[in-house]
Amino acid sequence: NEEPQPGLSGYLTVFGAFVALLVTFGQMNAFGTFQTWYSNHQLQQMSQSTISWIGSLQLLIFFLAGAPIGRLFDAYGPTWLMVAGSVVFTLSLVLTSISAEYWHYILAQGLLFGLGVAFMFYPALASITTYFSKYRATALGIAAAGSGVGGVVYPIMLEHLFEKIGFAWGVRVSALVSGTGCIMATLTVTNNRNVNKCGDNPACAQPRKAGAYVDLAAFKDPRFSLLALGSSFVALGLYIPFFYVAEYAEHLNISPRLAFYVLSVMNAGGIFGRIAPAYISDTIGHFNLLAPAAFLSGLSTLALWLNVKNLAGLMAFAAIYGFLSGAFVSVLTPSIACISERGQVGTRMGMLYSVTSIPSLVGNPAAGALLARSGSHSFAGMIIFSGCTVIAGSFAVWGARMTINKRIFAKV
Repeated sequence: NEEPQPGLSGYLTVFGAFVALLVTFGQMNAFGTFQTWYSNHQLQQMSQSTISWIGSLQLLIFFLAGAPIGRLFDAYGPTWLMVAGSVVFTLSLVLTSISAEYWHYILAQGLLFGLGVAFMFYPALASITTYFSKYRATALGIAAAGSGVGGVVYPIMLEHLFEKIGFAWGVRVSALVSGTGCIMATLTVTNNRNVNKCGDNPACAQPRKAGAYVDLAAFKDPRFSLLALGSSFVALGLYIPFFYVAEYAEHLNISPRLAFYVLSVMNAGGIFGRIAPAYISDTIGHFNLLAPAAFLSGLSTLALWLNVKNLAGLMAFAAIYGFLSGAFVSVLTPSIACISERGQVGTRMGMLYSVTSIPSLVGNPAAGALLARSGSHSFAGMIIFSGCTVIAGSFAVWGARMTINKRIFAKV
C-alpha cells in the first residue's frame, strides 16, 4: 500500500503546528519566569509550592483535556478546535494581565491558559500524523521544536517587557503576539482526508464520527498501558527543572536577569532535542529512543543538577536536560501513533495525556513542598524526587518496548 504523500498541505501543517506550539506550549515552558516574578512581586507573601499550583493547573487542564479534544479531532478535524483554542488562549493572557488576587491567576493563567494550549496542541500534532508515515517522527519533531523556540523567546521577552513597561502591559503584548501566531497556525493546519487513494493502509483509515470519547479497550493493550504508566511517572518529575531552575539560579546568588536566561538555555536545548532524536527514531525505532531519553533525563538531574554550584555548571545542565527531555516529548506522540490505527490516534493520544494529568498536577507542588521543608536552603530533596520518578518511568516505557518486540536490536 502507498504511504500518504504530504504535499504542500502536509508541509504547511508542520509549519502551522510549529507556530502553534511556539506561542502556546512554548509559553507554558516559560512559566518559571512567571513563578520567579510572582514570588518577588504580586504573590511574594505565598510559598513557592503555592505559586507553582498555577503552572501545575496549566498542565492538569492541558493533559486532562486531551481525551475529549483528541476524540473531537478524530471526528471533525483541527480547524474549529484551533479557532476555539485561539480565542481561549488569547483571552487567558488578557485576563492574566488584569489579575490581582491568587484565585484570579488560578482561573486565568491556570485553567483558561491550559485549556487554550490543549485546543491548539492536540489538533496540530494529530494532523501531522495524517500526512506523514515514514518520516512521521521527524515531522512531529520539527513541529515540537516550536515549543523549544517559544521557551527560549518568551522568558527573555517577558523579562524585558516586565522591566520596561510593567507586568500588565508586558502580558498584553504577549497576548497580541501569541494571538497572531494562533491565527496563523489555524489557517495553515489541516488534516489529510484523502482516504480513497490509500487502500487498506491504517494510516489513512476513515475518521471515527461515532463511538466513545474514551477507548477503555486501549488499556487492555499492554503496549499502551505500560506506555501510559511510564509516562505518568515521567510526568511527575519531568517539568520540575523547568519550574524551579530559575529559582535555583537565584539560590546560587545569580542575578535575576541571568536566572531567566538559564531557563532559555534549557528550552534552547529542547529545540535540538525535539528534532535530531526524532529524526534518528525514524531509523532506529521510536520506542528504542523514547525509553533511553527518559532514563538519561532523570540521570542528568541526579548526576548534574544535584552537584551544580555555579552559573557555568547550571547552564551546562540546562542545555543537556533540555535536549534529553525534549527528545522524550517529541518521540512520545509518534510512539503512540505507531501502536494505534489512524482513526484512533487522536483519541489514544488524548487518553495518554489525560492519564498523565494528575502526576503533572502534583509533581511541581510536591517539589515545592520538599523545598519548603528545607526552609528553601536545600534543593536536594526536590532534585532527587525529580530524577527518581523520571527514571522509574523509563523502565515502564522500556517494558512497553519489550512487549512489542523482545529482540534488543529490533526496530521498535
